[in-house]
Amino acid sequence: MRIRLALLLAFTISVTLVASSDAADRGDRFALVIGNSKYPDAEAPLKEPINDARDVAAELKRNGFNVEIGENLSGDAMRRAFDRLYGRIKPGSVSLIFFSGFGIQSNRQSFLIPVDAQIWTEADVRRDGISLETVLGELNSRGAGVKIALVDASRRNPFERRFRSFSAGLAPVIAPNGTLVMYSAALSSVISDNGSDHSLFVQQLLKEIRVPELMAEETLNRTRVGVTRASAGEQVPWISSSLAEDFSFIPGTAARPPVPVIAALSTPPQSSPSPSPSLVLQQSPSSAKPEVPPADEQAAIKIEKPPVVAHPVVALADDPTIRNLTARLVDNPDDQNALYRRGQVYASKGAYDLAIKDFDGSIRLNPKDVEALNYRCWARTVTGDLKAALKDCNEALRLRPNFVDALDSRGLVNLKSGMTKNAVADFDAALKINPRLTSSLYGRGLAKKRNGATAEGDLDIANAKAMDPNIAKEYADYGVR
Repeated sequence: MRIRLALLLAFTISVTLVASSDAADRGDRFALVIGNSKYPDAEAPLKEPINDARDVAAELKRNGFNVEIGENLSGDAMRRAFDRLYGRIKPGSVSLIFFSGFGIQSNRQSFLIPVDAQIWTEADVRRDGISLETVLGELNSRGAGVKIALVDASRRNPFERRFRSFSAGLAPVIAPNGTLVMYSAALSSVISDNGSDHSLFVQQLLKEIRVPELMAEETLNRTRVGVTRASAGEQVPWISSSLAEDFSFIPGTAARPPVPVIAALSTPPQSSPSPSPSLVLQQSPSSAKPEVPPADEQAAIKIEKPPVVAHPVVALADDPTIRNLTARLVDNPDDQNALYRRGQVYASKGAYDLAIKDFDGSIRLNPKDVEALNYRCWARTVTGDLKAALKDCNEALRLRPNFVDALDSRGLVNLKSGMTKNAVADFDAALKINPRLTSSLYGRGLAKKRNGATAEGDLDIANAKAMDPNIAKEYADYGVR
């Protein structure tokens, strides 16, 4: 459920975070550390990843993590290692991933590359690589409270010369609530191995992890400063955080008072129109009559407007991803990819009005961008602009039939607008493509119950909650209970 998981980021106004998680204190800390150095397509093995992985694993063990370490893993071995990590997750536990090797960005996602990957086209990246967003989403669906990804993969890789169109480095990650991500270098940039046995990034990371009384964000910020200074500004690590609870790498670190946030956006956001929940919408362009919910069914549908939240500068204008993307847009206002990615981040933080504005710009530059159309459909659905949302989803599905994310989004549109039979049809179609799509499973359960199939609906809802404990809250945030 890439779209839903990506947009579950909670809006956090605390700047300094500290360790208070019961799960973290009692030792429910799990880490997967991978060092990949021997890529057959590379001219020579990388010197740093194995040593870095071993040192990071040893440090994490000292800090109470249950660590599995893998070296020179194939695609199958990496997937099995991640499956073992998923299986160990307990509700509220801490999960950490460290990866050193080659990484590639494709289709606006970052992929970790196994040593046996056969990559000649971008499609091969998505086939053989491991999506970082997918991994973080799976950890979240298993109930992990704190999710940390440390990725040292911003290297010039041997595959790029094979692509007609190539984006260097790694892409911004849009991750679930409770996630802290750090790349060893800035977005879309690469660095060269320094010729030593350890990377500069890991040297500084281990130095800061060992400092007592530091919170996780502070530890990584100090690491970024250390790397930047040591490289004379040539290497600047990238950090993104949506931590919703306090955490420190060193167990038992005492809490510090959070820094209050009182700033507001300089430009007040414009609210989107919110049509009546009972508005009857057309499923898709056709001559068939639209489904009209009976009066008693309309009365049974509980639709709530999503809460209106303020968007402090610290969480938006000062967000490192937004700052980077905004700088790119200052240089080139028609950077369609930057508009799309910034829209994603705005939406993930609840700034739907700003997100829709960026998606508007992205679609203006590329009217056939089905990803942007689907995201705008979702954002408009959450804000209640159901008629426009349905139009976006229909267009995305016209351009890409059986686009699972758009089917899932259109199911939500139909559910919110009371067209429960159409909602069931959309969720059914999405689940045929991806049976583990929890948002479609939960939405289908709600729609079935409203159609009178209570037992079937309850079963779908129970299965969805078993796969993702946060799914009910997710739908409540959409305004549907």
